[in-house]
Amino acid sequence: MRYSINVPNFGDFADVRALARVAAAAEQAGWDALFVWDHVVHVKSERKSFADPWMLLTAAALATSRIKLGTLVTPVARRRPQQLARQVATLDVLSGGRVIFGAGLGGPVSDEYGAFGETTDKTVLAERLDEGLDLLARYWTGEPVTHHGPHYRVDDVALLPATVQRPRPPVWIAGFWPNRRPMRRAARWDGAVPLFGPGSHGYAPSADDVRELTGYVRRHREDDGPFEIVVGGLSPADNARDLIGPLADAGATWWDERQWLDSDDIDKYAPVMRRIEQGPPTL
Repeated sequence: MRYSINVPNFGDFADVRALARVAAAAEQAGWDALFVWDHVVHVKSERKSFADPWMLLTAAALATSRIKLGTLVTPVARRRPQQLARQVATLDVLSGGRVIFGAGLGGPVSDEYGAFGETTDKTVLAERLDEGLDLLARYWTGEPVTHHGPHYRVDDVALLPATVQRPRPPVWIAGFWPNRRPMRRAARWDGAVPLFGPGSHGYAPSADDVRELTGYVRRHREDDGPFEIVVGGLSPADNARDLIGPLADAGATWWDERQWLDSDDIDKYAPVMRRIEQGPPTL
């Protein structure tokens, strides 16, 4: 089991310098990764400061040398794949190959897409996500890409530099379980980041749910290569065996330390730093 810190890209964490301090503290305390959210807005009616996640992760990369860095998760469908490919490759080169790319539909769809006049049709967004992921993987090779698809067109373009990680950075796919389609998508890539119902961010799932999901993904994998199952919540620092142990036994490979979604602390620097400095959970 490996351990990550998860923070939003708004509120206190919209301060790039604060995020760099979070990253440095996480590395010093022994955490394995830092993940940030990728939102333009989260709840449209709320007036909060947001930062671009790739700017935040650039600061984190410059403040660290070991921990993995990435987004949980980037809505590929609301970004231009060529621009996103360039951002990820730049960060992977800067960090020496430490990027993990988390992807999904994103949400709330009415805010993240509809507020800007973009389609909120989830079928179309899912098509853009799948086509965009395939394009990203091709762009990251540095080889010329020609593609004429239903949503994107590319004519003989090579984006350099390629990513340091070969053939590409790990790609983790998010989605709500027990929805099957997002987890079938995840099975084609390198990891699954499930949420177990709306509002469940920060609340640990049951071992039975993790076991069911793990079995489903394994049945849809086409190879036996490494695959990550990422779950999370709030954990005690001193002895998390009763909380995390059963999840590891059920197939989880990462514990992602998160504040409760409905907590006032979700975007607050002080409580997150206190937990970071205590170090990863012990089993």
